[in-house]
Amino acid sequence: MDKGHIAKLIENIVGQENVKIDEPMRNHTSFKVGGCADILVMPDSMENLARAYKICRDEGIPVFIMGNGSNLIVRDKGIRGVVIKIFNNLNKYTVKDDIIEAEAGILLSKVSKVALEYGLTGLEFAEGIPGTLGGAVVMNAGAYISEMVNVVEETEYLDNKGEIKVVRGEEHQFGYRTSFIQKQGGIVLKSILKLKKGNKDEVKSLMDDFSKRRKDKQPIELPSAGSVFKRPEGYFAGKLIEDCGLRGYRIGGAEVSQKHCGFIVNIGGATADDIVALINHIKTSVHSKFGLELQTEVKVVGEE
Repeated sequence: MDKGHIAKLIENIVGQENVKIDEPMRNHTSFKVGGCADILVMPDSMENLARAYKICRDEGIPVFIMGNGSNLIVRDKGIRGVVIKIFNNLNKYTVKDDIIEAEAGILLSKVSKVALEYGLTGLEFAEGIPGTLGGAVVMNAGAYISEMVNVVEETEYLDNKGEIKVVRGEEHQFGYRTSFIQKQGGIVLKSILKLKKGNKDEVKSLMDDFSKRRKDKQPIELPSAGSVFKRPEGYFAGKLIEDCGLRGYRIGGAEVSQKHCGFIVNIGGATADDIVALINHIKTSVHSKFGLELQTEVKVVGEE
């Protein structure tokens, strides 16, 4: 791949300031690890995102789509091809009655604050979730009392052929930490959320409660990617890991959080290899002790 040539083609669409060559992905992930992406693109509009994606398809360049990198481990050798980051540039929203329509790059926690501002209930669970709306739709993000399936009414997305499509209701195929996009690919462009009129004080009280719980129980002061593992049916991943005696267990700069064993944290100088090795050690330990196969919730990408 001629990086300079591809970068120039995309720059002509989204602007030079929104294209970076050999960009360190540690600057774009909450874990603060990862090698370089050949080309990183931060589209300035949904239309230009679609045009940039089409260039990559026409040129046969592999494309990886990311939000703000809060659920991502990029390997130390980086990512070949083009990374399209859907974040700050794509964060517009509108509110009408009990409907919020928002672009995929807006933070889910921001949408929950918008709901509070308009006295809408249904998104309290999203307070403090660090990912984007698009990422939340892709993985049916949830916490405490709810998840995205309960509020997402419609989603506009770019399919694998670069065509804009719309799904509604059950067409999203939401399941535990999954959706149709997770299964078949595509890029979420924007979603319509259906909420309910609520009592503003009650909404704020519940959001404050969830925020306090996160601060008290989760290691938000250190780089991580949130809960590493999906919840095994009938169990809690953090409890299984703790019962294996792995609280505080380290490989390099990666550590099983002292505060919550369902989290791995970067205590300083961790590499992606450290984190992946620790994930594999946890999986082996839990399987050996309990006969259970832990599945990762975080996504590991990049060249091995």
